[in-house]
Amino acid sequence: MATAAAVESTAPPVSNGIPNSPERNAATITQPTDTHTNGTSGINVDDPSSRLTDSPVQESSVLANGHPPELHPAPESAAGDDESEDDEDDDEEEEPVLKYEKMGGIVNEILEKDTASAIAVSSKLVAIGTHNGVAHIMDFAGNRVKSYRSHRASINDIRIDSTSEFVATASMDGQAAIVSISGTENYGFDLKRPLRAIALDPHFAKRGTRAFVCGGMAGTLVMHEKGWLGHKETTIHSNEGPIWAIQWQGHLIAWANDNGVKIYDTQSQERLMSIARPANSPRADLFKCTLRWTDDTSLIIAWADHIMLARIRTRGNGAMSVEVTAHFQVDCMLSGIAPHPDPIGSFLTLDYVPPDTFDNEATANPEDQRRKAANRPELRIISSAGEELSSDALTLKGFHMYGCNDYLLEIVRGSGGEPDYFIVVSPKDIIIVKLRDAVDHINWLVEQELYEEALEEVEKLGPGKGAEVSEIGRKYIEYLIEEGEFEKAAKLTPRVFGQNAKDWENSVFYFAKKKQLQGIIPFVPTKEPRLSRLVYDMIIVHFLEHDQQALLTTIKEWPSDIYDLSAAIVAVKAKLDRSPGVPILMECLAELYMLNRQPGKALEYYLRLRKPHVFDLIREHNLFTVVRDQVLLLMEFDQELERRKKREDGGQVQDLATPISPTATVDKGKGKEKGRSKAVALLVDHTYAIPTARVVQQLQPQSYYLYLYLDALFDKDPYLAADFSDEQVQLYADFEPSRLIDFLRASNYYSLAKAYDICEKKDLVPEMVFLLGRMGNNKKALNLIIEKLGDVNRAIDFAKEQNDDDLWEDLLKYSETRPLFIRGLLEN
Repeated sequence: MATAAAVESTAPPVSNGIPNSPERNAATITQPTDTHTNGTSGINVDDPSSRLTDSPVQESSVLANGHPPELHPAPESAAGDDESEDDEDDDEEEEPVLKYEKMGGIVNEILEKDTASAIAVSSKLVAIGTHNGVAHIMDFAGNRVKSYRSHRASINDIRIDSTSEFVATASMDGQAAIVSISGTENYGFDLKRPLRAIALDPHFAKRGTRAFVCGGMAGTLVMHEKGWLGHKETTIHSNEGPIWAIQWQGHLIAWANDNGVKIYDTQSQERLMSIARPANSPRADLFKCTLRWTDDTSLIIAWADHIMLARIRTRGNGAMSVEVTAHFQVDCMLSGIAPHPDPIGSFLTLDYVPPDTFDNEATANPEDQRRKAANRPELRIISSAGEELSSDALTLKGFHMYGCNDYLLEIVRGSGGEPDYFIVVSPKDIIIVKLRDAVDHINWLVEQELYEEALEEVEKLGPGKGAEVSEIGRKYIEYLIEEGEFEKAAKLTPRVFGQNAKDWENSVFYFAKKKQLQGIIPFVPTKEPRLSRLVYDMIIVHFLEHDQQALLTTIKEWPSDIYDLSAAIVAVKAKLDRSPGVPILMECLAELYMLNRQPGKALEYYLRLRKPHVFDLIREHNLFTVVRDQVLLLMEFDQELERRKKREDGGQVQDLATPISPTATVDKGKGKEKGRSKAVALLVDHTYAIPTARVVQQLQPQSYYLYLYLDALFDKDPYLAADFSDEQVQLYADFEPSRLIDFLRASNYYSLAKAYDICEKKDLVPEMVFLLGRMGNNKKALNLIIEKLGDVNRAIDFAKEQNDDDLWEDLLKYSETRPLFIRGLLEN
């Protein structure tokens, strides 16, 4: 980076008034070209592909990056060229500080036929003076307010008063003109010699004196004031060469002539200390002086390649003095200067880099004798210490033909007095220069693919400020996906899209297109915002094909109204048909049926899956008619639950070969009652919906289950099990013989003969005795007691119960050979 030389440095050698700058490697060209010196490019206004927008104070698409496409840092001094070129590729691109756009409105129309020579701004208006002597008054959008011709030659200086009512012009024709913009109060003055500068009283419109000062080639600074008898002229200074520049601030007037800068106090009518022109300065007519007051006591002076800061100080006795607080030299000629707000105390300079001159002035080569093409002007930001902070080369129309004095820089201040933006003027271009704002910074970060930083900045900026989180975030997500960072991209979506349903949908489809739908699914919103059904249907199908466990979780967690429930049922059912018995698919289908208010269809799958809540489900939804065809499945599930419970309680687990007892004693609070399993209780309690015959038919393959059911049914109402009493006898004999005698005594619906055959096969003597007694074959019953049981007391009791004399005789007869029976009879 080039830095300004200290004031003590020797100025560059002068040839024909133009400093020779061997440090610059400008190409010795004679025709305009867009090839940039030292490989450096700039703002190309002539090239339509890179020119600035023609719309007034508006950014176009080519300015989306905050600067024109060919804007790059200006070339640095040759002292570091070799090193800088070696390191150029390694350095990261620096963010531009300024942005540019062409002024629109009538500007193009004016500059097509004329060339700009002077500019002035007020709080409301812009005034342009031309080489044809025409003054154009415009608003800041370039819309014409007034145009008039008051001179026959170039306007060298133009001013607008603080009320934006009067415009003053000074021309090479020696005329000074003051024109009212909206009224008819106009003044004209013939100073006989070409004028170079003019300045209005800061309170020109408010004071009747209508005071102004002007000066030029006559070398006299003259104040004109309106009185009763016309305008009075007062010579403030003369005889030190032409007056090159004038600035009036408050009660102080500053002007520049060949000897330097001088300041005049209109209150005391005294001239303050002069500021000498730097030694060895080039010709004043070739490299102009720019004066700019920053406040009532601070003056910036830019002349040739020197910058000076002067401050007006008031002593205790009221006397005023001028102190130069800073003075440094730069490596170019200054066409304009203005205070720059960031950093505080810095300057924006419009710089002219003189073309190289040939070393041999006596050469006979015509090419060497030909005038060298000028370099591009540059806009630089220079710190208060003289250090160059940034530099942009500007490719303006016809720049190769212009000199230092052809360029102008003006400042437009905001309502608070701080610089709002700047205007650069060349004969054929008027460019608006603005400080890059937060939106420009964000756009630059995006351009550099620094999306994370850009996103953080736009979030700080807030909505409605020219940059949106969704727009930046979308680019960031696309970038991450292209880079293969799908997980990072997916995690970013809630932060980026927020409540924007359309952006969410586009993002989901984009992930699906890249076959990365799985990554974004966990972040897809289901409530706020709610997306189209197509998005959720697509996710359901994706899970069905790739992650069925996630599908089950999704079905349980998602609201059922956000996707096509019927279509999901069809899809899962089809998948289950192709892969029968897959538990996860059965559960998914059961959950979908429940969401679709079809608990009856869900029940089958819950039973097959052995879900504990099945019985509650049946009762809650009154599914008794549904379950009547799934009795065996229900009983099997119930028995499995019993075994599972025993296993959890640490008890012995039985299988169907050693079936669980059909009854269990449970404490009901008062007394003891027989408890039943849930399935049995459900079947017995709802015989109206689940007919007994239908249950028995389904339980035939599993006799134990049939036993449990009929036993419970008989306990509830013996009549309900009457048709199946013979089966019950067999079932009691098979599974719980100890309870058979109770059943035989309690029931009147079984066949005595069939029951006797069953008991005989099982050698159930007490039951056979009971049955023989009911059949009237008491003699055979008594014989079984004596022969099989050998129980004398039971035999005696049996004889007593029957109250049959013949039976007593048979008992006595049997006892004759049996001492124990004889003793028993004697005792009774």
